[in-house]
Formats: sequence, structure tokens, C-alpha cells
Amino acid sequence: MTEFWESSFIEKQTMWGFEPTDSAIVTKDFFIEKNVKDILVPGIGYGRNAKVFIENGINVTGIEISQTAIDLARQNGIDISIFHGSVTDMPFDNKRYEGIFCHALIHLLNRQEREKFIQGCYNQLKPNGYMIFTTVSKKAPMFGTGEQLDKDYFQTKDGVKMFFYDSDTITRDFEPYGLVEYSEMDEPNKNMKNKPSINFIMVKCKKEL
Repeated sequence: MTEFWESSFIEKQTMWGFEPTDSAIVTKDFFIEKNVKDILVPGIGYGRNAKVFIENGINVTGIEISQTAIDLARQNGIDISIFHGSVTDMPFDNKRYEGIFCHALIHLLNRQEREKFIQGCYNQLKPNGYMIFTTVSKKAPMFGTGEQLDKDYFQTKDGVKMFFYDSDTITRDFEPYGLVEYSEMDEPNKNMKNKPSINFIMVKCKKEL
């Protein structure tokens, strides 16, 4: 996984542009409404989604597997704490956060890794904190393509392994961790207007007292 993302960022650099995803904008509004001031962003990349939180007075800490992506974030003015490593090796600090936002990462993990990652995020939430994940759904255009590795789990022609969620698997994976709600969201390819939007599921969990 490290090698794949490192070579992707070396080759494609700021491949998604700098406009934040719609889900990051929605989450920013939600965090402001809930007075969340300190968040963790696993899989921060080069910081395109972090910016929208930082610009609205929210303190952001990141985790990123690619050193090249971290360097790109620095070059583009993202001057925050970013841990270099895999989210499957969490925790990188013993801090607890008021919120966690993770976009388009969890579906790249296998079942054991997903479970460990969700647990790791939950452990780093303060009581009454929220964690929000976005993940590809079975309605996404690439579902069912490539080599099938397991139920709803495929390897694309580029070698990326992806798990595709639906309502049953969302409930199974997130209900033990304070699942509040989930909703579908079409994410447009803002940097590639000619590409179709991708159907995501946005998952919201709350850590009760």
C-alpha cells in the first residue's frame, strides 16, 4: 500500500486538485454546528480536504502513508502536525480528538484492517466526539469490475483492492462504534469534469459518554 501511494503521488502529484470534496464541506459545517475544534484526519494526502477545516478555525492533525504527499502538503501551505505512517498502525499519539474525518480510505482496507482502523479511531475520540467516514458504495461505477477477491471486494486493473459497502455492511461494521446515521452522496470528480461522479456512503458515529 505504501509503495502504491508513494508512486501515485510522485507521478500524479496533486492529482485531485485543491477543491475540497463535498463531504468535507458538509462535515465542516457539521463540526462547526457541534463546536468541534480539534480533529484527526487519517489519510490526509496533500491536504486538500484539511484546508476547509483549517480555514474555519478547526485544529487539524493528519496521518498519511506517503511522504511525497506530506511534502506536497507542506509546499502548499499546510503547516500542521502530520504523522507519517499507515492508519493500520494507529495510534501515533495518545491524544483524544473531538472529531475524526476520513474520506475515501476505509474501503481500501481488508476486513481485519477496517475493523482495527474503526476501533483505532473510536479509541482516539473524546466522549461525545464524532467520527465521519466516506466510503465507496456498491452503486459506484467500478463495483464488480476487476478480479473478485471476496464478497464485495475487488482488485482493479491498477492493482487497487477495494471493498464496496451497502447498508448491511455499514451496519455490521459501524454499529458497535456508535453509528448515528449514514447517507448516500454522489461525489463529483471536481478536477476531472469529464469523469462520472462516484457514489459514496457517508457514515456518522458518535462516542457516547
